[in-house]
Amino acid sequence: MKFSLMQTGVIGRRHELEAGMAGQRPELYQRFLEEMRGYIQLADELGYDAYCSPEHHLQIEGFEITNHPGMLGAYVGLHAKRLKAGLLGYVLPTHNPVRVAEEIATLDHMLEGRLIVGFTRGYHARWVDAYAAVRGIGATNVRHAKAKNEQDAVNREIFEESVRIVKKAWEHSTFSFKGKYWEYPPAGGSAGHPGYAEFGAGQDEDGIVREIGIAPRPYTNPHPKLYGAFAYSMRTVDMWAREGGKQIVFANDLDFCEALWNRYTESARKVGRDVSRADVGAWGGFLILTNSREEAQALEAEHRWFWDKWFIPHGQQFPNVLIGTPDDISRQIEQAHDRLGFDECFLMFGQGHLEPGRQNEELIRFAEEVAPRFSTKDEAGTLV
Repeated sequence: MKFSLMQTGVIGRRHELEAGMAGQRPELYQRFLEEMRGYIQLADELGYDAYCSPEHHLQIEGFEITNHPGMLGAYVGLHAKRLKAGLLGYVLPTHNPVRVAEEIATLDHMLEGRLIVGFTRGYHARWVDAYAAVRGIGATNVRHAKAKNEQDAVNREIFEESVRIVKKAWEHSTFSFKGKYWEYPPAGGSAGHPGYAEFGAGQDEDGIVREIGIAPRPYTNPHPKLYGAFAYSMRTVDMWAREGGKQIVFANDLDFCEALWNRYTESARKVGRDVSRADVGAWGGFLILTNSREEAQALEAEHRWFWDKWFIPHGQQFPNVLIGTPDDISRQIEQAHDRLGFDECFLMFGQGHLEPGRQNEELIRFAEEVAPRFSTKDEAGTLV
């Protein structure tokens, strides 16, 4: 089994966040980068598979300072020899999808394939509204999805259309696309150039560009491993079953998880994809490893503080928590694995709001006392 780390992007300790506007303090961001570098280097040594970041913007409060997946992925690559960078993920309704495809392909080359990629829909209205790639696109969350309202429907439409475009750009040397929201090239084509005809492709005999292509194509053939990050909606599960994205699930309700696994398998089969249980999804949660019941309670309370203050009001649900001793956490993973059959586990940890010394000890103990019960190291040193 592979184990990957997921940072939340928190920039400061609780008292620093409570002071306000922590996200705009340069000294805190410098410390954030220094601490992130330390976690990357430690994870690289210990055998974790990937170090992952989400995408958020405009977070002046300091809770999610992860404002460019590609740049943070390059930072992982800069400070690791073996560890993959995890982009989990680009919020596609806020991007031109062809530019995303090209940016990821470029980073895939820079990291020589040490890259995994996820796409998400965007739950934070302030920045999704400000960055919307198409006017009128808004954020969505569990409440919108359950209500099946217009805002969720439009967000879903552009998200799914963007996924198709990214994959088409990766998988074809040149292509055209006409959808509800995007058209490449634009209607009527684009102005050509003699060099396009002599050295390239996609231009017709009248000198009009009818197809485009990204450069470079991905280093990984046909593209980096694709994930559907943090799915809770079965409609999203159906989409990823069609498109081949592996789910990442942080839910503690194993009945729900099993239903998700079954739904994905059935939906994939309908489009001719025979998917193993291991390829359906990855599972995980917030890591709180300690032998002390009192410390476990205190750490969970600290995690819940920033979740209650930030994520819950945005409509997010508190994630699964892997809490307790190595034996306790091993039992939780084993129980979930026995029902779901996953081969990857993603671990959020107290990056940013807890002290690095405490977090380093936790990551070391997990790699040395829990992971070997499920994994061995390959020749590169990765737990598999």
